[in-house]
Amino acid sequence: MLKLFLPNKQVKSVFDIQPMELKEKGIKAIITDLDNTLVAWDCPDATPELLEWFQQMRDHGIKVLIVSNNNQKRVSTFSTPLDIPYIFEARKPMGKAFRRAIQLLDVKREETVVIGDQLLTDIFGGNRSGFYTILVLPVAQTDGFWTRFNRRIERRIMKVFKRKGLITWEENK
Repeated sequence: MLKLFLPNKQVKSVFDIQPMELKEKGIKAIITDLDNTLVAWDCPDATPELLEWFQQMRDHGIKVLIVSNNNQKRVSTFSTPLDIPYIFEARKPMGKAFRRAIQLLDVKREETVVIGDQLLTDIFGGNRSGFYTILVLPVAQTDGFWTRFNRRIERRIMKVFKRKGLITWEENK
């Protein structure tokens, strides 16, 4: 059961994820979380660096879709100006939003990577649904109410993984 919380890969940020590396793995699409994965949870807009990262993905033919547990206003405000499709109130880690995402992207599960900053929602949900998963360090040091609760549980799981040599989360900070 604990293995479902273990990401396939861990990186410091989305900027460490390169399109050529994804293409070599047969990846054609990215399902990514928004808050504290792409930008801070209280930041409404993409940074210039993030805009460049999105463009690199597009230039290499990799589709991007945002799947967030946040509300429509938050996700739409961020995604719409960038012309990035999104799913809001996704109820991650439940699988419905992930299945809907690959439908919208018109790709297969094995051609898709799930990127996120939380083990309990992004990684667990992605793994449960059979996706390749990448864990990133949170962009911000602060979180919303429910995420703070999740982080407490996450830290316990991380300690087990670290003790077993399966993850180097704290060493990335």
